[in-house]
Amino acid sequence: MSLSALAGTDLQYLFGYVLQLFVCTLRVGAFLISSPFFGSRMIPLQVRIVFSVALGIGIIGYVEAPKVEILTSPSILPIIFQEIFIGLICGMIFSICFATVQLAGEKIATTSGLAFASQVDPSSGGQSPVISQIFSLFLLITFFSLNGHLNVFLLVFKSYEHIPFGMFKDMKSALQTGLEASSSLYDQAVLIALPVVSILFFMNVGIGFITKSAPQLNLFSFGFPLTILGTFFALYFSVDAFQFVFSEVIVSTIDFIDIVLGEQ
Repeated sequence: MSLSALAGTDLQYLFGYVLQLFVCTLRVGAFLISSPFFGSRMIPLQVRIVFSVALGIGIIGYVEAPKVEILTSPSILPIIFQEIFIGLICGMIFSICFATVQLAGEKIATTSGLAFASQVDPSSGGQSPVISQIFSLFLLITFFSLNGHLNVFLLVFKSYEHIPFGMFKDMKSALQTGLEASSSLYDQAVLIALPVVSILFFMNVGIGFITKSAPQLNLFSFGFPLTILGTFFALYFSVDAFQFVFSEVIVSTIDFIDIVLGEQ
């Protein structure tokens, strides 16, 4: 059913078009709700709904939606659940991408003594260290600068060629891909945090020798400010390296979403 048929159509055809539009928004809508940026509290719910409907209008002109007879029968229920499940899996993998840098930031903050410097995270509403939020913003800027959002939405649009409506895919492989993505969370978090944490470790060893040889230089008056200063210097000189690591995180995340949607 095309948009040009809406001008002089009957109400029953309009009702069928609305049902088809609803089904076409399920996959991308579930992804937007479960993804870290598009589904965060920073984006109002009304904006997400309008965005989902706008993408659904583009999808309904790109793919062949189920017939009205299927939409009004009980056989539509498995299709609805599969569409929601595919979107949630892709959003979960996308969330793991941002959780990687947050975990690395929390480890750096704990090692440097900056864990107390926390504030409300606008995306989740909870408390998180400032370093984790800086890493998240850095990753978000890198994600948009590399056109990662366009690649992800392109994969969602192309996924209807590999997983069309009514073709039920074995979701066991999709769950395994999600578990593999969660296991890579710790590997990538270690690669991000290891250089800074290693520098802080050797600094703490040196501060320990100094405070042992000169007891008048206690830990809080000498070691704590020196550790924080060393953390700032280590983060400052690691910015160039972080952009390459964050790019690899984004590329691996898009590859996992690619596998789930059956395009690899």
